Amino acid sequence: MSEQTAVRADAAAPGIPKTAWAGYAACAWGLIFAAISFYWGSGGRRGLDTVGGSIERRALAGDPAIFAAVWVTGLLKVVGAVLALALVMRWGRRLPRRLVAVLGWFAAIVSTAYGAVLVASGALVAGGAIKPSTPVDRKPLLWHLWVWDMSFLIWGLLFLLALWRFLRSNRRDRPGGDPGEGFDR
Repeated sequence: MSEQTAVRADAAAPGIPKTAWAGYAACAWGLIFAAISFYWGSGGRRGLDTVGGSIERRALAGDPAIFAAVWVTGLLKVVGAVLALALVMRWGRRLPRRLVAVLGWFAAIVSTAYGAVLVASGALVAGGAIKPSTPVDRKPLLWHLWVWDMSFLIWGLLFLLALWRFLRSNRRDRPGGDPGEGFDR
């Protein structure tokens, strides 16, 4: 492989903005976690021990309210995945920009804040800085810290990047605006 070919292979594909990956990653992230919600909402039990607490007990007991809640959260994750694509794909430009931006800000702020608060508090409990009044099951605590709660933090940060790209690309449509990066197909 020549040096010129190697450089070309490292460059972004023509026509695909460098920051569009964040929207695609946020979409995939949302769909992966939606699939887990739908699995549990359909009665799947594998992995429930990583959730712990009353949610695990109620799911194992077949509580219909838990199943309904899991289906609703799964659907919200799918909506979030579609929103992530709207931030990076051309069809998203056909939607009202202000609505897409407001929903993008909402998804980014809520997911990042929710994940950050839960990760920080979980880390403090796992590290022994906070001593809960009742015993803590270590397995669900660590799963929440490193997977479930961390997933919201990561998803929120991906939304922030995709939103930044969306807002920046909108500037090029205004007179005297920054050309920014274009939208993907």
